[in-house]
Amino acid sequence: MGRTNPTYRRWLERYETDWQPFRRSLREEHQADFDRLFDRAAEHASAAGLQNAPDPRMALLLSILLSQERALRHLQSTPE
Repeated sequence: MGRTNPTYRRWLERYETDWQPFRRSLREEHQADFDRLFDRAAEHASAAGLQNAPDPRMALLLSILLSQERALRHLQSTPE
C-alpha cells in the first residue's frame, strides 16, 4: 500500500511555491527572513514526515517554533 498523503518535504516545497507571490510583495530585506522560515521548517522535515499529520501546516508551524526556541535558548546562554 502506498501513502495517501504526499511526503512532508514535497508538501513543504509546494507550499513555499504557493506563497511566492506573498514573498515577492515583501520588502527585499524581509524576503530573506521569509526564506529562513522555510529553511527552519525543512530542518525538522524528518520528524514532521513521521507525524504524517492530516494538516501539515501544524507541523510547519511547530518546526519553525522549535527552531526559534533553539535560537532563543542559544542567545540566552551566550554571555554578553
